[in-house]
Amino acid sequence: MRKRDILTPIGITLGFIMIMLAILTKGGSQGVTSFLDVSSIFIVIGGLAASLMINFKMEQMKLALKVIKEAFHKNDQELPSLIRLFVKLSERARREGILALENELDEVDDTFIKKGILLAVDGIEPEVINDIMNAEITAMEDRHYKGRAIIEKAGEYAPAWGMIGTLVGLVLMLNNLQDPTTLGPSMAVALLTTLYGTVLANLVFIPMANKLESKTEEEIFMKQIIIEGVIGVQSGQNPRILEEKLSAFLSNETKNKEEENEETAFAGESVNEA
Repeated sequence: MRKRDILTPIGITLGFIMIMLAILTKGGSQGVTSFLDVSSIFIVIGGLAASLMINFKMEQMKLALKVIKEAFHKNDQELPSLIRLFVKLSERARREGILALENELDEVDDTFIKKGILLAVDGIEPEVINDIMNAEITAMEDRHYKGRAIIEKAGEYAPAWGMIGTLVGLVLMLNNLQDPTTLGPSMAVALLTTLYGTVLANLVFIPMANKLESKTEEEIFMKQIIIEGVIGVQSGQNPRILEEKLSAFLSNETKNKEEENEETAFAGESVNEA
């Protein structure tokens, strides 16, 4: 199940607000208008779009919006709940047989877990299950990389197009040296394209690409744990042993939190029994 990742829009909005506040503090409302220039926007956005079209195929360009949307969502699957699921599956498999797990699949939302359990139910060897599911992880990682590459390249190209816009502005300014009063305003406009390109790269594209990369690493980590769980269930491991094995992937902070929750639940049961 996916949820909205509010940190991405909050971070982008906060960055723009801080820039606006800095401008307002020094220049007031009149200072804001001096930072707006349509021709500079055309150069940065238009040049950036042109570079990306040259660099990537149409199929990859179509992925751009989908990839950007991923930066605003997160997978709320948590490792402790995943461990509890595999302990439950292991208990049922040992009690009723591996074929009984088909009835549990309706309660599982993750397609990767479903695929692994179905392979286990079909009696596929653990080594083959491991190879099949790792091949899917590799394919997923490749898809994510191709989509993320567009955002990474945008982060590279945006400052360059900002500099190109500045050079264009400087050339136009130097052609009008006969009027010294226009030099200051012309120089300011010329520098705006560099500002636009740098802000887009360092506030939007590069942080977004880094977030997408970390999300891919987290997803790979979770899928590797799922493989361990599936193979453990398929091989008939003791549920407690499987739980200990999968719990090794938990951070110390998460382990402590889980232990506190278990103690609280046990205390509550004791009170109810009393």
